[in-house]
Amino acid sequence: MSQTPELSPALGDGTLIRKGLRTPRAAGVAGVIFSVLLGVALILVNLASPADPSQVGAWLSETSRRRSVSFALLLVPYAGIAFLWFIGVLRDRIGQREDRFFATVFLGSGLLFVAMLFAASAEAGGLINDSALRDGSSAGSAVLHLGRQVTGLLLNTYAMRMAAVFTLSTATIILRTEALSLWLSYIGFGVGLVLLVSFGLTPWYELLFPGWILLLSIEILRTGLKEPAPAAPG
Repeated sequence: MSQTPELSPALGDGTLIRKGLRTPRAAGVAGVIFSVLLGVALILVNLASPADPSQVGAWLSETSRRRSVSFALLLVPYAGIAFLWFIGVLRDRIGQREDRFFATVFLGSGLLFVAMLFAASAEAGGLINDSALRDGSSAGSAVLHLGRQVTGLLLNTYAMRMAAVFTLSTATIILRTEALSLWLSYIGFGVGLVLLVSFGLTPWYELLFPGWILLLSIEILRTGLKEPAPAAPG
């Protein structure tokens, strides 16, 4: 009499595999990686590039500044990957109770933030790698000035506004589901409002977003996500 072969837990037990993917620690680790990488990238860019967009061309001739910006841009794709992983694990964990409206805003704003961040990084990378823009000519200065304006709009206006919407929607979901400490939700509302209305004051306000994600991730690693109670029928 033939016996049915026993499936190994790694391949045949879908429950174990799914449980491993849904662990809160994965979201916390991904959030920490994203926060550190994006924070370092923003700090390097703010320190290396002049605040005034009219200062074009000359600073690109300094090797140390150009290398700092190039290294910062290399970190951005990995930060985006970690952020996507953070969104996926977090949404899967609290998805049993999240409202469809806030779930859509949460996911859409996160994806748009990554898209705008990548677009701004690609634009900046093309500018600093073009040696023709460092010769000090009027044509090169005009192109560099336009490129810096486009990069600034993509990052400071569009990406940061999507970060604000993501922060506000995440804070609302935390408040409604009580999956994490409520103080994180209150801080998130404050950070989201600052990101939503602050523009042109200082480039350092952008660090508020990775800073809040870092707090959120540390709290997830410390306490885990509370398992939401099943919704009542009807």
